[in-house]
Amino acid sequence: MKYALTRRHFLRGAAAAVLGTAVGFPQESSVPQNKSRVILIRHKDALDENSQFNEKVIQQMLDDAVTKLLDQNDPVAAFRHLVKPEDIVGIKSNVWSYLPTPPEVEKAIKRRLLDAGVKEEAIAIDDHTVRTNPIFVKSTALINARPLRTHYLAGMSGCIKNYIMFDVSQPAHHPDSCASLGSLFLLPQVKGKTRLNVLCVLTPQYYGRGPHNFNRRYVWNYKGLIVGQDVVAVDTIGLRLLMAKRRKELGPAQEIPPVPKHIQLADTKYGIGTSDINKIELIKLGWPDEILI
Repeated sequence: MKYALTRRHFLRGAAAAVLGTAVGFPQESSVPQNKSRVILIRHKDALDENSQFNEKVIQQMLDDAVTKLLDQNDPVAAFRHLVKPEDIVGIKSNVWSYLPTPPEVEKAIKRRLLDAGVKEEAIAIDDHTVRTNPIFVKSTALINARPLRTHYLAGMSGCIKNYIMFDVSQPAHHPDSCASLGSLFLLPQVKGKTRLNVLCVLTPQYYGRGPHNFNRRYVWNYKGLIVGQDVVAVDTIGLRLLMAKRRKELGPAQEIPPVPKHIQLADTKYGIGTSDINKIELIKLGWPDEILI
């Protein structure tokens, strides 16, 4: 009963703006002039027939996404709008053994940082030791990259949750369906530094039970990336994708993961981005088959 009440509360009020179109709730009629741009890009060859990542294709996907995101003519010019040669850049990855950030994505990001003039010794890729990693401690810019999957507490593990390792205590964010995750972006080591968020939807996981549940059955080759500067907008689109896949595979009663309230609260309580679908400009590039959203 407690879960049912929590779930109803989540779907009411302001939270309905996050999920309105996906679950059938009406949306606001006014459309703001300035929107948070999010790019969803897919390529049918991002994975081969053995589900191995294609590094060359993934580089092109990232390049096309960032170029469109920033309205630039080429990817190096786009990355020069994100970072300066004197920046110290931490690439916040994710090393969860079952579904880590693909090395091909990490390499693609680092390659363009180098092309933009950032020194190699000023770039680090890390997850669990970001609080003490010298590059992250001194960082002036962060790139946030991780795969999309469901999570038994938060409902969804996306780019917002990826910063949990920046806090002294990760369990401190577990209560109330991980409602406080948006506060991670206000930590001194993080605040104002994130230049780009790359939510990997190459092989997302749409269902699981328990803290470390993984079942290949619930992972599908979506072959995409969701890219944006607004972390809340990026995760809002990621949630809609999970919901669409769950609705298709599990039925309407299971389309919402367990109470993913942290996304909406990252907007309304912590003010780090927008979760209102009317304030998000979603641009879709590339392979359209089974796009779902």
